[in-house]
Amino acid sequence: MSRTLAANAVAQFDGEVKQAYQKGASLRGTTRVKTGVIGSTHKFPTFGKGLATPRIPQTDVIPMNVSQSGVTVTIEDWNAPEYTDIFDQQKVNYSERAELAMTIADAIGRREDQLIIDALEAARVAGGLAGSVAISTAALTVAELRTTAKHLNNQGVPKRDRNLVWSPTAEEQLLGTTEVSSADFNTVRALVMGDIDTFVGFKFHMIEDRDEGGLPVPAANERRCYAYHGGRRGSVGIAMGIEFRTEVDYIPEKTSWLSNGLFAAGAGVIDPLGLVDIHFDEAP
Repeated sequence: MSRTLAANAVAQFDGEVKQAYQKGASLRGTTRVKTGVIGSTHKFPTFGKGLATPRIPQTDVIPMNVSQSGVTVTIEDWNAPEYTDIFDQQKVNYSERAELAMTIADAIGRREDQLIIDALEAARVAGGLAGSVAISTAALTVAELRTTAKHLNNQGVPKRDRNLVWSPTAEEQLLGTTEVSSADFNTVRALVMGDIDTFVGFKFHMIEDRDEGGLPVPAANERRCYAYHGGRRGSVGIAMGIEFRTEVDYIPEKTSWLSNGLFAAGAGVIDPLGLVDIHFDEAP
């Protein structure tokens, strides 16, 4: 085995991993992102509301005294390594390399999602959310989505960049409602593809059962999902100490190449008033 891996093979592998990563992380792009963080923590600043006051001629202005605070997130280090000899310069198998690239990218992507999900759940436990929607009926319906939207509306949350993180069962239940499955109410996408992308002002993001944890199941058949405001001024933030990158090194003791994906990040809810938790029964 050659111990010198061609630079073009490493570059192509890195490109494949990055491309798969950008497509694979379900919640990527739904939060504020701070890159280049130095240290083990990062503080997202928060500002309270201001109140305009009447102007009275020849008197001093009255400061609004806007409160300023911040939410601190802790940076955690993560790896997704695998030993392999598929990078043997003399017999590079491009299909196997592509499979490994996808595996590493998916592992890091799911971990990034889980950091965000764990932050949402931590904020729920801490309290102070815009609202909580307990679904007591047999299935998730449009009525509960409207209630969720109302909670955010009451807090003045912008209608743009609203996200809803949910489970496959939640989608199945919603697809069974008339408002979603009927052409009188919805677009052809949900009817033909069985896929709900956007509804009641929310962009939907599916989280399947995952070894990383996925969406919380606090009790038998119960599931928690979350609606939150995203984007550059959203209610959730993720800080990157090390942006996702790959390394490929030859390890003599293993007589193999070590392909590794690594990143360091921490997530937190910046404004809990932009977050609603939804918990419902997933029993068949």
